[in-house]
Amino acid sequence: MGKVAFVFPGQGSQFVGMGQALSEQSEAAHHIFEQADEALGFSLSGLCFAGPEEELKLTANTQPAILTASIAVMAALNEKLPDYKPAFVAGHSLGEYSALVAAGALSFADAVKTVRARGQFMEEAVPAGQGAMAAVLNMDRAALHAVCEEVTASGHPVQLANMNCPGQIVISGSAEGVKLAGEKAKEAGAKRVLPLNVSGPFHSSLMQPAADKLQAVLAGVTVQEATVPVVANVTARPVSEATIIVDQLVQQVSAPVLWEDSVQWMVEAGVTTFVEIGPGKVLAGLIKKIAPADATIISVQDMDSLTELLNGGVLC
Repeated sequence: MGKVAFVFPGQGSQFVGMGQALSEQSEAAHHIFEQADEALGFSLSGLCFAGPEEELKLTANTQPAILTASIAVMAALNEKLPDYKPAFVAGHSLGEYSALVAAGALSFADAVKTVRARGQFMEEAVPAGQGAMAAVLNMDRAALHAVCEEVTASGHPVQLANMNCPGQIVISGSAEGVKLAGEKAKEAGAKRVLPLNVSGPFHSSLMQPAADKLQAVLAGVTVQEATVPVVANVTARPVSEATIIVDQLVQQVSAPVLWEDSVQWMVEAGVTTFVEIGPGKVLAGLIKKIAPADATIISVQDMDSLTELLNGGVLC
């Protein structure tokens, strides 16, 4: 029997209305949204359910919103399937906080307040328009890394930010650095370079001021040993120890997200079923391109998809 991994989405999977029906249908999910509102001192639930979209898209709002929507799904799943436990958990960037809540390393209230601060720090780290991110399609990782190093050496910092799946790598850095690296990548054979609509150069060295501020916040948060190994973004290896978890959360703000490597490691560790928990199906799509063809990949984000999981259906 293969192992199960629970995976949690990051920024970009949000949409107005997420979690609303689930909150109405599941007492456990409803309680999570109530906890978020109380912890943050404003109606995050209202923002998730009714928008406006422009406010929901602000990083300082998006991060606690996705975390809350994801943990609400997790709570509903636990309510229906209390014995359905993963061998590993993982999350993409922000989603790592959802994974840590699922693993018992962070309380939900602490996590939602921390990611609210994390989002604010990331918004503040680089003035609007000075940073950028772009997805580079169908280019070798080592070759793209060499391009980024060349551009950075010329005085325009840019680096690999998200290793999402074979053929999709996101670069991040100064606006000029990303532009130049994109041009050189296309000259070197990249199929396409797609600028991303983001508010800052996430997972780049320009985020170091945000990492420093986050470290101070995490110093005041209780982090427990994880009851389920968390496959960390910065190493693509499992971690359970509280002190290492904190160190890696700080590093994660300015370090690359090794998502492809993380999924590959879980496959090698015997995972045959991946359950994406939270809004959207972004991770399911990425995992399809990484895991073997016979892997089971399920997305659970509402009561309909949870019912399909209960009935043994595969959604993706």
